[in-house]
Amino acid sequence: MEVQGKVKMVGDTQSFGSNGFRKREIVVTTEEQYPQHIMVEFVQDKTDLLDSYKPGQNVKISINLRGREWVNPQGETKYFNSIQGWRIENLEGSSPGAAGMPPVPPADQFEPASDFDDDDHDDLPF
Repeated sequence: MEVQGKVKMVGDTQSFGSNGFRKREIVVTTEEQYPQHIMVEFVQDKTDLLDSYKPGQNVKISINLRGREWVNPQGETKYFNSIQGWRIENLEGSSPGAAGMPPVPPADQFEPASDFDDDDHDDLPF
């Protein structure tokens, strides 16, 4: 799954516990009729992926939805969801899917076919 929009905020890396668990949050505002502010968390070594991103940049984030169950001390079961990012792409100055591709010349730069014969029929079945 993916979330696409403009970076609103990039948080600092936070460390938790003695095992060194790391987490970093980014908020992306979607660009639709009713914009949504989506908080995505990156964990462990993925926190470094956010180092070069600043508010205002257009990005696409590949995400996984995570859910967990927790039973509180009173015995009540609670459920929590999170959105976890694993890849982020800068959409500034590039068109989707065209990264690294050379530009296509305009149609008038191609020579017209000179050996075209209307009487030729191909043998394709459709």
